[in-house]
Amino acid sequence: MTKLTPAYLLYSSLTLLSGSASAFQAASSSFNTHPALSISQRGGATTMAIHSTNEAASSETSSSISISSLSSQEILDQYDTFLLDMWGVMHNGSEPYEGVLEAVKELKRAGKKMIILSNSSKRKENSHKMLKKLGFDIDDFDNIITSGDVSHALLKNNAQTLGCQNWDTLTNLVEQKSTNVFVFGSGDEDESYCTSAGWTLTSIEEANLILARGTFTINDGSTVVHKKDDEMEYWRVMEQSMMVAAEKKLPMLVSNPDKVRPDEGLPPMPGAIGDTYERFIWTTHCAPVGDMTEEKARDYVKRIGKPFQEVFDIALQDSNPSRAIMIGDALETDVTGATNAGVGSLWVVQDGIHAEDVAKMSAEGVISGFNGNDFTYAYGKKVMPNYVTEHFRW
Repeated sequence: MTKLTPAYLLYSSLTLLSGSASAFQAASSSFNTHPALSISQRGGATTMAIHSTNEAASSETSSSISISSLSSQEILDQYDTFLLDMWGVMHNGSEPYEGVLEAVKELKRAGKKMIILSNSSKRKENSHKMLKKLGFDIDDFDNIITSGDVSHALLKNNAQTLGCQNWDTLTNLVEQKSTNVFVFGSGDEDESYCTSAGWTLTSIEEANLILARGTFTINDGSTVVHKKDDEMEYWRVMEQSMMVAAEKKLPMLVSNPDKVRPDEGLPPMPGAIGDTYERFIWTTHCAPVGDMTEEKARDYVKRIGKPFQEVFDIALQDSNPSRAIMIGDALETDVTGATNAGVGSLWVVQDGIHAEDVAKMSAEGVISGFNGNDFTYAYGKKVMPNYVTEHFRW
């Protein structure tokens, strides 16, 4: 029997992600002989139509979904608020994608509200610096919302000032002055992030909370284990920490729910740590020793960012959801989040996390594989983007 170590659970969970081609091999083979994706040319721009195979969805909306380009009059007439993902849509981590700077300016000229929704675990000042470095004018955006900013507000128990609800678990801890935290970190200002919110870094034995904001370090306030320095030690400390935490049923706050980064090799992100810890909670307390279920285990892990409610509550507090559209590259976070929030979705397929799989098996195959995967944030819900485009361009 395979030992359920964090390393095993973390990397086995990654094979089930929406961005992993291996998760779709079986599903995609059945669609090779029944393609439902057509690609044509309209006015020089590639367009796509995805034909729904879900009868209920087809009866409620339409039998096909199409997009010509971002400048499509259908898009401009229907939507006033544009929610924008950053990495995988606007840039690749080092430079903006071709045409994105122009697209932002054109949306601004069209009088559209633009709000960035980033799953970055850092404060939004970091996003300001990144955008300026890449050539964007931050004044073009009506708001920049990061998971790190919202998580920081939750740690301070004042998330309502941003426009979303606090987490009751954290509220109780703050009110009881039980504010010791153990950190899976990024190695970038982890300690100041926590202390500025009123929390003290401590050992897992003394912790009241685990914060997952990165996959590079483990920080207990006195010792920092760096994965790049000693990966075996990193995994050993992670395993031991999760075992102790799961036994105590410590809550975990995940300040970036992304499971992989849209980079070479799809390296793991804090969302994968959250999934791993959930399974530790479940397997530690399930039958015959307890009554823990997979669903109950979710109560101990709070994820902040797309596709979860808090960031959409903040983004849409002054907008009509029916007049808002999410533009993103990830089915699990962007499209699922849009579906849950009741806003439209425009899926970018030739940049970002799904680009390689779309090239291999078609956009329809990727969607079908995602909808057949029970290990996503959709939790069994079938999602379908309203529109599909190759790139975020005008």
